[in-house]
Amino acid sequence: MTAASDVLPRVVIVGRPNVGKSSLFNRVLGERRAIVEDEPGTTRDRVEADVEWRDRRFRLIDTGGYETDEENVYASLIIDQVKAAMEGASVVLFCVDARDGLTASDYDMADVVRRAERPTIVVANKADNERRELEGVAEASSLGLGDPIPVSALHFINVSTMLDAVLALLPEPEPLVETDRTRIAIIGRPNVGKSALVNAILGKQRVIVSDVAGTTRDAIDTEVDTPEGSFLLIDTAGIRRPGKLGKGVELHSVMRATTAVERCDVAVLVIDGVDGVTAQDTHIAGIAIDHYKGLVIAVNKTDLWEDPEAGRDWAERQMRGRVKFVPWAMVTFISALEGRGLGQVLKLAQEAREARRRRLTTGDLNALLARAMREHVPPLVRNKRFKLFYATQAGIDPPTFILFVNDPELVHFSYRRYLERSIREAHDFEGTAIKLVFRARTEDDSRS
Repeated sequence: MTAASDVLPRVVIVGRPNVGKSSLFNRVLGERRAIVEDEPGTTRDRVEADVEWRDRRFRLIDTGGYETDEENVYASLIIDQVKAAMEGASVVLFCVDARDGLTASDYDMADVVRRAERPTIVVANKADNERRELEGVAEASSLGLGDPIPVSALHFINVSTMLDAVLALLPEPEPLVETDRTRIAIIGRPNVGKSALVNAILGKQRVIVSDVAGTTRDAIDTEVDTPEGSFLLIDTAGIRRPGKLGKGVELHSVMRATTAVERCDVAVLVIDGVDGVTAQDTHIAGIAIDHYKGLVIAVNKTDLWEDPEAGRDWAERQMRGRVKFVPWAMVTFISALEGRGLGQVLKLAQEAREARRRRLTTGDLNALLARAMREHVPPLVRNKRFKLFYATQAGIDPPTFILFVNDPELVHFSYRRYLERSIREAHDFEGTAIKLVFRARTEDDSRS
């Protein structure tokens, strides 16, 4: 499986920690896509987004802070990510701090940038007054990478000038071919192998993989074309229960993970095959269900089972017992470490996406609901029974059905589940949530 070659030119922001790379990234985007905190080294993985400036489009990439700190467990991993990002760059934005001045790490980074042999713009960030602008430019010029551009991402000073300079260095645009990609959010609690799964699918170290729980903080988007279809993979931070959340970076990470679920088609919930299904796993599954998404459960780390057959039987029993509230979810067993079962994950995700686009005719829908109600008469609620006048499918992604009834409050939750199950049994909606909306309408209204 190989990643799709990006048509858009790539502009990569690099620099040591805490020089304002993520602030600059967010300013260009016009939204808080990358996490920004006062804590140095907040960004670890690459964060990417498409940008349009003066009718030209390019891919902007924020990278982790470059530093050679032996005490930082992530330092070598981040360095590899920064170098990999620059390899495919059309332009490098080398960000330095105009307020605090240059450090040894800046000069080390300058050597790395020179060896990359990419068109480079030195950006002296935090130049929010004339003195800092002059001093920042003078000092940054000593890096020997051309005339620096003083900017203030915070106050939007000279950002337009910087973007104009970027456009001048970009290659001529190539025609864009839009691909309908299935958007997959890789979700799960910390340290279950989400990033390892992404890397295994891509066949390369696209996102940092570490044994340290919570390594991934931002949501990372990566396009990939496979025999199973075209996908956009969204790797997310591990989600913890609300009561377990810390402040600052961790809280932002959970918000972004939830946002990733909101914008995906199908969520792939990664379960630790050794620990089994935990209460936190069911909580995370609930996030996908609450947003009416497709859901594939991937039981990972099966390579650690001493007896694969017994391990699978145990895992299946757990699925039946602890994830029974979502019987329509698709389940598969994988080893991200050994690369087993990856194609099946994508195949199931594609099937779930197709189910999300399935439409029923009004005639078929009303016939199957009428038959279901004949076979199982609605229960009395407060000595009244609800009537179904007619139903229609209002939309897809997710499949949404509107049922016009005499009184929505008479629809007991168990009977709602029964009607949903009847729709699922008659038509293939496996792998996706479906939405039933009950609306009041009088019998006279239904005849008009």
